[in-house]
Amino acid sequence: MARWTVGERREALVEAALRVMARDGLAAGTTRAVVAEAGMSLASFHYAFVSRDELLAELVRRVVGRELTAATAGMDPAAGLAGCLRAAAGGYLEHLGADPGAEQLMLELTLHAVREPALRAVAREQYRAYTDAAAALLEQAAELTGSSWNRPVGELARLLVTLVDGATTTWLVDHDTEATRRTLEAAVELLVGRYAA
Repeated sequence: MARWTVGERREALVEAALRVMARDGLAAGTTRAVVAEAGMSLASFHYAFVSRDELLAELVRRVVGRELTAATAGMDPAAGLAGCLRAAAGGYLEHLGADPGAEQLMLELTLHAVREPALRAVAREQYRAYTDAAAALLEQAAELTGSSWNRPVGELARLLVTLVDGATTTWLVDHDTEATRRTLEAAVELLVGRYAA
């Protein structure tokens, strides 16, 4: 372990934390459980992270990055703006179905953080990351298709986060993928029909 760089330790600990918390819940993700999952000593954790909150913030960035990658991977400019956004919705929904534990963890983290003043900064960072990812997706889809938006992208990104958040939570409850797909398609129709220039 002594030969690992700080970056490598952080990477291994974030992945271990994601496995533990996606599988067993946020409360199970103690520093001891995370280092045990990573096969490291407790000292290794403190060498890589100042606190568990710092680890949680990095975990949020990792999950949101994977969501954005899944959403943007299948966008095809030839499909037009609506087609790109439908592909993004489909990519996200496939990601959700393949790794529901990560999304459940994000919901659990949000609900826990709004009750714990010490964690509110993590929740704010989580939703800032969601909004930034949504803005990047909307900008990328518009750029790919030579389209534009008639409202500020920041406003539309917040709307998109609100819609996807609701769809995700509902899917986590009922696992009705087709109903969620239709919901996300309705969100695309709303965005393109009302806000595309």
